[in-house]
Amino acid sequence: MREIQFREALREAMNEEMRRDARVLLMGEEVAEYNGAYKVSQGMLDEFGPDRVIDTPISELGFAGVGVGAAMNGVRPIVEFMTFNFSLVAIDQIINSAAKMLSMSGGQFNVPIVFRGPTGNAGMLSSQHSQNFENWYANTPGLKVVVPFTPYDAKGLLKTAIRDNDPVIFMESELMYGDKGEVPTEEYLIPFGLADIKRSGTDVTIVSFGKIMKVALAAATELEKEGISAEVVDLRSVRPIDYATIVESVKKTNRLVIVEEAWPLAAISSEITYHIQKYAFDYLDAPIHRINSLDVPLPYAPTLIEAILPSVERTVKAVKTVMYRA
Repeated sequence: MREIQFREALREAMNEEMRRDARVLLMGEEVAEYNGAYKVSQGMLDEFGPDRVIDTPISELGFAGVGVGAAMNGVRPIVEFMTFNFSLVAIDQIINSAAKMLSMSGGQFNVPIVFRGPTGNAGMLSSQHSQNFENWYANTPGLKVVVPFTPYDAKGLLKTAIRDNDPVIFMESELMYGDKGEVPTEEYLIPFGLADIKRSGTDVTIVSFGKIMKVALAAATELEKEGISAEVVDLRSVRPIDYATIVESVKKTNRLVIVEEAWPLAAISSEITYHIQKYAFDYLDAPIHRINSLDVPLPYAPTLIEAILPSVERTVKAVKTVMYRA
C-alpha cells in the first residue's frame, strides 16, 4: 500500500488500462496539452501520444458522438467532461445512442465507453456548474453509474468501467481530486453493484455515496460521542445498487438515514426508501429519513451554499429523530 491522491488513482487506472489494451483512448477538453483541467491526465500525452490522448473542441455533443461511434467500431474511449453539468449538451448521444444501441441493434453493437468527470457542488460556482446528475443517468436502462469516494475505490472501479462492454457514467468530484488514500501497488478491480461498509455500527444505518460520504462519516463520529453507533454504507455505484447490503444492515440496526447531494424529487434516496419499506419494513423501528440538498438551484454565496447542501448537523438531527432522541 502507498498513499496517493484521488486524481493519481484515476490516472493510474487509465494508464494501466491503456498499456494493457491499445484500443483504449482518452478524449476531452484540455486532457492532452494542458494535462487535464484537474490534472488527472498529467503526463499521459507524453506516454501515449496525440492519437490516444486527444484534445477536443468545446463541443460536448460532438466529441461524445465521436466517442460513441468509435466504441461501436471496436475502440474503447474514455470521454472526459470538464463537469457533468456540461454533459447536458451531450445527453442525446449518451442516452439515445450509447445507452440504447445494444438494444436497438438487436445485440449487434456494444458501446464500450466511459463518460467521466466531476459532478455536484465544487464551491462558489453557482447554479449552472453545481448540479448532481447521478439520479438522472441512473434512470436510464443501458447505463451503469458509478460514484466513488476513496482513491482505492476510484482506481478499482475505473479499471472495471474501462473493461466493461457497455457504457459507464463515472462521476467524481472537483473537491476530492486532492484527497489522499491508500491504494495497493498490485492490480485489482472492484465490481459494480457491491456496496462497502465504511464503518460498522449497531444503532442506525447511514447510506451515502461520493463526496457526501464525508458528511455521513463525520456525522457518525459526532453521534459516537453521544453513545449512538452508526453503520455507514457507501453505495459506490448507483446503477446497479447493492440493495442487499442495505437490507442486511437495516435488519441489524432497525433504522435508516440516507444522505445524498441531489435534489429530493426522484432521487437515489427515494428509490432506496421504496426498496427498504418493501423488503425490510418489519425490521424498521422508525420511519426512514433522508437528507438531500434543498429543492432550489445552488446559489453563489457561500453562506447560502452551506444552508442548502447536506450537512453533518442535519444528518445528526435526522439520526436522533429516528432514534427518538431529537
